[in-house]
Amino acid sequence: MKKQLIVRGRYKSRPRKCLIIFSLILFSSILASNSILATNSHMIAQQKTYSIGCAPTPPDALGPFYIPNAPLRNNVGKGYALKGMVLSTKDCSPIPQARIELWLAGPDGDYKDDYRATVIADEAGRYRFESYFPPAYMRRPPHIHMRVSANGFKTLITQHYPEAGSSTDEFNLVLIPN
Repeated sequence: MKKQLIVRGRYKSRPRKCLIIFSLILFSSILASNSILATNSHMIAQQKTYSIGCAPTPPDALGPFYIPNAPLRNNVGKGYALKGMVLSTKDCSPIPQARIELWLAGPDGDYKDDYRATVIADEAGRYRFESYFPPAYMRRPPHIHMRVSANGFKTLITQHYPEAGSSTDEFNLVLIPN
């Protein structure tokens, strides 16, 4: 009899444990989806707020390899050219002298000082940066990290994802006024 009770006890507790684990998984996925929805709705609200101007560039992860004060240069390699304009959401006007910090993984997948640069937008808000085509690594698609700052605007942290096989792209950076 005792063996049957123990077996029954295990049988009864196993569904309870499964129910608790299932509830935790369900609850955490609801929280995560609510967080994503909140972020997306915030971005949609920003776009509606600035609908008479330009939609802001969506933010992206800073990543663990950001180091401030990258050297002033517009080239860290050859083969991939990125250009664009830095604009204001208010009226799509150019933002002259915006500071664009860029960093990417080297051909070996490592982040090094050789692959970091700071580019200053010209008086018309234009910038140009050249590198090699960034590598994919650790399940991440090829990407270039960017941190854009300008007086009177919120700092933007984003990433550019080049298309496979491309050697040039245009990526406008639209900042939100303070």
